[in-house]
This record gives sequence, structure tokens and C-alpha cells, in this order.
Amino acid sequence: MTTVAAYAAPRAKAPLERTTIERRPVGEFDILIDIKFAGICHSDIHQARDGWGQGIFPMVPGHEIAGIVAETGPGVTRFKVGDRVGVGCMVDSCGQCDACLMGREQHCAEGNTQTYNALDRGGEPTYGGYSTHLVVTEKFAVTIPEGIALDEAAPLLCAGITTYSPLKRWGAGPGKKVAVVGLGGLGHMAVKIAHALGAEVTVLSQSLRKKDDGLKLGADHYYATSDPKTFEELAGTFDVILSTVSAPLDFGAYLGLLRTEGTLVNVGAPEEPISLNLFSLILGNRSIAGSAIGGIAETQEMLDFCAVHGLGAEIEVIEASQVNEAYERVLASDVRYRFVIDTATI
Repeated sequence: MTTVAAYAAPRAKAPLERTTIERRPVGEFDILIDIKFAGICHSDIHQARDGWGQGIFPMVPGHEIAGIVAETGPGVTRFKVGDRVGVGCMVDSCGQCDACLMGREQHCAEGNTQTYNALDRGGEPTYGGYSTHLVVTEKFAVTIPEGIALDEAAPLLCAGITTYSPLKRWGAGPGKKVAVVGLGGLGHMAVKIAHALGAEVTVLSQSLRKKDDGLKLGADHYYATSDPKTFEELAGTFDVILSTVSAPLDFGAYLGLLRTEGTLVNVGAPEEPISLNLFSLILGNRSIAGSAIGGIAETQEMLDFCAVHGLGAEIEVIEASQVNEAYERVLASDVRYRFVIDTATI
């Protein structure tokens, strides 16, 4: 076992503080990653504050991890020391179920092993990227192409794949009209990716405060959802609506913005159950769907796509000691658009 520095929530809702954790020895198919940057995802806040329940404490959050391979096990074939690598939301799966065999490890029948706030196959708690080092099996690491800076790449391991996967699945591309609800950590990447895929992109945000940013990121249109006229003007417009917000929505109103057979896809996860009048779906043969992250192969595909198109996250790099302040700023929507921890400051 190796002792490394980390930032952890000692208990639910407690401020994160500097501590040390144990990392397992590098096994035959493992790599040791010298973490350089770790993005702060809204889900880190949900889990550190036990908003989704079943939190395991002390908790070291962080599933947007970018770093350099520092050591490899004797059986490793995909990476060598010095390679630029990333780790996202999961670090293991059974590898044998239908989902795993199809490259959809995120839907593993036995449950994938989350990067943090989970128990690994040996029953030990997993600790995330707010730390200096991570040991992971090579199957769950991806290559970060040279065309993306490591700090801008870190958020792609969650925000990038979480938006890329549904946009690809529901056919965002030339001739399609895509709306992105919310221009935050997920939403800003959704705009960039949907634009790069060739879709006509509209941002639906509470206000026009970030309109200039949205248009610079690749949006063609920008509307305020606080204005009732928005829902009148855009009725029946979109092929796909991608909701990236974790606040409850008036789903009936948003479904009314879809074309016939359009789909509202949720990647944001409100803590409360939703209420829905099914006639919002029946009339127009519309659908409501959810999407998680992608599998490892699709995550690599996303990174390669971003490198080709020059896409990285819009970031504010912080020191580890600023993490609690950063959490409050995320909740206040006071970041454009992703905080990234410089792990050298842990």
C-alpha cells in the first residue's frame, strides 16, 4: 500500500479537508497515475453532501482525472510510463455481462465500480481524483491526445462523455435542431460538441446573462426560459433537447418544444422525483429519456473527436485549498465553466 495526500469530506455535509489515503499496490494489469488535474463536477457536491444518499465517508471525490503514467504492472500493454492518461466515472466492471462485452461498462449487470464513493471488488472503498496518485486497471484508463491540454481535458472525462454520448445516440448532426438546457459545466460542453457534430444549436437558460458566452461556444440561438414567450415561440422546434441541469423542470413545457417524435434527454439528475402528465408524451409521439456516461471505448472516441475539433473545457484552475469555496461558487452558478484542481497544491 502507498500513502498519498488527498482532500476528503470526513462526513456528510462537512467541509473537505486535507488528509492522507492508502492506494493499493500496482498489480499485474494496473497503472499508477500521477494525477495532475481533477475537475469538480456538480455530482461531487451532491455526493459529498450525501444528496443522493448512501454516501461512504470519509469521501475523496473526483472523477474527472488527467495525469501521467508513473508506473505500470508487468502485464500492462496499453500504456507506458510517461503517457498522458485520463480516468472518468468508473474504474472497474465485471467484464463478462452483455453490457460489458458490448463496451457499455457503465451499464454492467453487476454494477460498475465508481471511481469514488463505492466499494471495489474486494470490498474496499474507492477514493477519487482529489488526490496526488491513483492506481487503476489499464482497461479503465484512456489516452488523452496531445491536442488537448491536461487541465482542459480533465472535465471531458465526465462532462465531455456525458454530453457526447447522448448527442451521438440521438443523432445530433447536420439538419438536426438541438437545444441544450443550462449553460454550466455540462451544458457548455454540450454546446461545443453539438456544434462540432454539425447540428443547429440553441441554448435554453434561465436568463440571457451568458448569451455572449453561449454564442462564442458555438450556439446559433439563445433564449431565456424565464420568458414565457420562449415556450410559445419555440413550440414544436427541436429534434433533441439535452437537459444538463439538476434542478427540477416543468417537463410538460419542455416536451412541448419538441418536434413530433422528438426526445428530451436528461443527463442532469435532480434529487427529487419528477411529476409528468403522460399526454405530454402521447401527443406528438414524444419521448423522455435519460443518459449516463459512455463506455471506455466511447470515452476514447470522444477524446479523439475533441482533439480533432480543438475542443477542451472552459476552466478555472484552483488550488486544492479553495475546493470548499469552489463548491459554493458552483452552487451559485459562479464559474465559467468548470473548476479544475491543480493537484500539485494538495
